[in-house]
Amino acid sequence: MPRDLRIWLGGGFILLLLAIALLAPLIAPFDPLEQDLMAATAAPGQEPGRWLGTDSLGRDLLSRMIYATRIALTVAFVAATLACILGTALGLLAGYFGGWTDAVISRLIDIWMAFPPVLLSILLVAVLGSGLHSVIVAIVVIDWTRFARVVRAETLQQARLEYAEAATALGMGRMAVLFREILPNVLPVVLVLLSLEMGIAVIVEAILSFVGLSVSSDTPTWGGMIAEGRQIIYQAWWVLVFPLGALFLTVLAFNQLGDGLRQWLDPMLKR
Repeated sequence: MPRDLRIWLGGGFILLLLAIALLAPLIAPFDPLEQDLMAATAAPGQEPGRWLGTDSLGRDLLSRMIYATRIALTVAFVAATLACILGTALGLLAGYFGGWTDAVISRLIDIWMAFPPVLLSILLVAVLGSGLHSVIVAIVVIDWTRFARVVRAETLQQARLEYAEAATALGMGRMAVLFREILPNVLPVVLVLLSLEMGIAVIVEAILSFVGLSVSSDTPTWGGMIAEGRQIIYQAWWVLVFPLGALFLTVLAFNQLGDGLRQWLDPMLKR
């Protein structure tokens, strides 16, 4: 049982966000797309039931933030998991088999990491077209290298240990040794990376929403609300501050969870 406070705080906040996303239709006080121009840029609490105020079109900010949680977490979990699976598989193959397999995958990682990730994600979404699926594909295509590089190095180290050599001596096939013996010992590192990658995915989605390359402009996203709030910050500061705070706390929660898992799962750090 983990005792690190960061795991409980980070994991608890993420579970809270999951509950908010799943129960959005039940807990959102208003329709996030409903406009009320008579109540445009109303301050928090100025209009009945609108606890966080409204945006420039009179849409309830709290309701939009609740529904925006769905987009952020969908991208975080789906994109990060797919990038994890792809990168981990390639990292395992490169680290264990070596030779030309390692050379090809390592060169591919080096080439891929030479491109600025944010600019490459914008380019990919611009080519694929806006939409949630395009955002997820762009993140997977870019961020698999984070997993592949770390998993490759960890696999190289694990493959030299006695347990891997003993499994081979006992007649286990190479794929069996890789996935039944080495993979379980690499998983703690993968879990830490996965948690950190989820935070990165939330940031990337917010950036793409900010520049208008994520989902449609009507769909509530934290990045889209931040972009709108930046334009009217002197008239309605809350349109910028509240979604920016939600984005900050979410990324912080994923990072704290990752740091806590690293402390808990790494035997060297426990000493």
